[in-house]
Amino acid sequence: MTKRNQRLLGVAALLIGVGVAATLGFTAFRKNMMYFYTPSDLAAGTVPVGAAAQLGGLVEAGSLTRGDGLKVEFRVADCAKNIPVRYEGVLPDLFREGQGVVADGYMNDQHVFVATRILAKHDENYMPPQVADALKGNPDTGKHSCMPFKAVDKTVAAS
Repeated sequence: MTKRNQRLLGVAALLIGVGVAATLGFTAFRKNMMYFYTPSDLAAGTVPVGAAAQLGGLVEAGSLTRGDGLKVEFRVADCAKNIPVRYEGVLPDLFREGQGVVADGYMNDQHVFVATRILAKHDENYMPPQVADALKGNPDTGKHSCMPFKAVDKTVAAS
């Protein structure tokens, strides 16, 4: 084998190695990717059972029930649909009914979102950007109003 053939073989092996590494990396990335969904998306069945997802919306007033220990159940709504959420753990201090929330988890076969992590807003004017976009209301005022939730001013939430 000539030196030229050895170099070509080395370059080919290097390219194959980089290709295999990139394929494995992208496959792992795709499996761990979590998409953001609204309750309307989940109610429409767009998320496969057991797939990792983020659910965002407003905690429906009167829906919070506490179970044994740290078990909690509540409903997350987006003005059109609501989804039951089950969570076991310590809720953030700022978590309460009528406020924006993002839950990481998965949809089970009983159509209940099983949350593994709950994120709550950090002050009275903040709403997670994905939730604010999903709850877009009147384009003239920038507000949405879905009872029993309070109206959220998008101009304040964006700043």
